[in-house]
Amino acid sequence: MKRMGMWTKQATERTRRLNAAAPLTDGKIVAKDNVTALLERIICSEDRVCLEGDNQKQADFLASCLTEVDPGLIHDLHIVQSGLVLSEHLDLFRLGIARKLDFSYSGPQSAAIARALDQGKIELGAIHTYIELFARYYIDLTPNVALIAAVCADREGNLYTGPNTEDTPTIVEATAYKSGIVVAQVNKIVDRVPRVDIPADQIDFIVEAPRPFYVEPLFTRDPGAVTDTQVFMAMMALKGIYAEYRPKRLNHGIGFSTAAIELLLPTYGEELGLRGDVATHWALNPHPTLIPAIESGWVQQIHCFGSEVGMDAYMSARPDVYFTGKDGTLRSNRLLCQNAGLYACDMFIGSTLQIDLAGNSSTVTPDRIAGFGGAPNMGSDAHGRRHTSDAWLKAGREAAGAEGPLVRGRKLVVQMVETFGDGMKPAFVEELDSIALARKLNMPLAPVMIFGDDVTHIVTEEGIANLLLCRSSDDIEQAIRGVAGYTPVGMARDHAKVAALRARGIIRRPEDLGIDPLQANRNLLAARSIRDLVTWSDGLYAPPSKFRNW
Repeated sequence: MKRMGMWTKQATERTRRLNAAAPLTDGKIVAKDNVTALLERIICSEDRVCLEGDNQKQADFLASCLTEVDPGLIHDLHIVQSGLVLSEHLDLFRLGIARKLDFSYSGPQSAAIARALDQGKIELGAIHTYIELFARYYIDLTPNVALIAAVCADREGNLYTGPNTEDTPTIVEATAYKSGIVVAQVNKIVDRVPRVDIPADQIDFIVEAPRPFYVEPLFTRDPGAVTDTQVFMAMMALKGIYAEYRPKRLNHGIGFSTAAIELLLPTYGEELGLRGDVATHWALNPHPTLIPAIESGWVQQIHCFGSEVGMDAYMSARPDVYFTGKDGTLRSNRLLCQNAGLYACDMFIGSTLQIDLAGNSSTVTPDRIAGFGGAPNMGSDAHGRRHTSDAWLKAGREAAGAEGPLVRGRKLVVQMVETFGDGMKPAFVEELDSIALARKLNMPLAPVMIFGDDVTHIVTEEGIANLLLCRSSDDIEQAIRGVAGYTPVGMARDHAKVAALRARGIIRRPEDLGIDPLQANRNLLAARSIRDLVTWSDGLYAPPSKFRNW
C-alpha cells in the first residue's frame, strides 16, 4: 500500500520553526538583541547544529548567543563543525546545551577537549579530516541549523564572504537544500554586496553583529624565529627531495620547517637551479613567508583554503597568482582546496609531534587532542588518482621497485621533524601516545594523523630516510631509527643495518648530499624578519600588530 503524506515532514517542520521566529524579525533581518530568542525558536533539542568554526573564521557572536539559550529548552545538541576554536564552543557542552561532537580541528581548545572527554562532558562521534566531515554533511551528519559568518549582506540576504570564505558554501548548501535553517552573522548590512558568494535564497536570517567576526592568523610565521637547524633541514629537503623528484604541485603544512623552505627558494633553491621546475602550483593558505618566492618568479598559481590576516591587499594586487573575484578580493574554498591537495598535488610536506617505528604520525598527546584538520587528506596517497606527473611516477616506481604500464604512482608525503621537540620531548617513540588515549577513552580507532604506509620520506637534522625504497618492515624500522638522533628510538638502532641502508641510498646524511652544516644559517633566508616580508611585498602585506616589532 502506498503511504501518502510522508514525504514533506522536514519541510513542514522548517515552516513551523520559521513561523515561530517571524515575530522576532524584520524580513530576514534580526536585531542583535533578539538573536538568542530566535535561536530558541529555530533550534530544537537533539538537533544537529553547525556553528561555523572554521580553521580561521569564527561565527563568534552567534556562538556567544547560543551559549545563552535556556538549557531547559535546548539541550543534547549534536555539534557538527570543522573547528572548535573558541571557548564558547566548549561552553555549550559544559552548560548541557550540547552533548555529542563530530569535528576536525581544535588547536586552541585541544587541552579543553581532552579534559571534557575525560570527564564525560562530550560524547565523541569522530575526529574527521576536513573533506571527510564535509562529505558527511551530505550523508548522515546534515545540519538542521547552520550558524555562519560573512563580511556583509544586503537586505535580501545575499552574502559576501570575502577572502575568508573557507567552509561557508559547503555548510550552507548542505543545510539549505535539506530543509534546514541558515542564520548568518555579518559585519555590516549594506545596500549592495561587492559580489554574491552565497545567494539569498539559501539564507533565512541575517544579523549585524556588534563586532567583526574573529579571524585567527594561523599561518603567519615570523622569519626571525626560524632557527639554523630548521635552515639545515630545509636545505636537505630541497636538495634531497625537491631536486630529486621535481614536484611542481604541492602543499606545505604549517610550521617553521616549511617556512624555512619557502624562504630558501629564492636563495638556496636558486643556487640549485630549481626555479621553474619545482613549487610552481600550490594548494596553500596565503603564507606570508612565500612572498619572496612569489616576488622572485617561482610561483605561478595558488589556490587557498582560507585567507590570512594582513594578506588581503597583497593578494588583490597579485591576481595572476591568486584566485580573485571581479571585486578584486580572494575567493577561498576549503572543500575545493582540500580536494586539490588530495588529488592534484604531487607532494605534501609538513611536521608532527610523534612518529613511531612504522612511520605513523600523530599530534595527540595525553592531555591534548588537536584533531586532524586537513593533514590526512594532504598527506595521503589518493588511490583514485589516474592522471600522471613525473614526480608521481618516480615515487611510485621507487615504491614498487619496478616499472611498467600498471605500476601506479605515489604522492610524496614528507614529515619534517627535529628529533627532540618542545621541552626536549623525543619526536620518535616506540608507541604513539594516541594509542594510550584510545584505550583510556575506549575509542575503536587510535587517532593517527598520517599512517605510515602513506609516508614516503622523513627529514630530521640527522638526514633523510626514504621509506619508498624500503622492502620490509625491518627496513622501515631501521631507516626511522637511523634518522632519530639521540632519542631512545635512535639510540636503539642496529648500526650494521643502518649502514647497509645508507649504502642502498635509503638513508642519506647531509654529507651524502654535499651539504655543509656550517653553511646552514639564517643568512640564507630571503627574509629574516616580518619587516623584510613587508619590504618584499612593496608594503602591501600588513601583518597583525602582534607580529610588528618596529
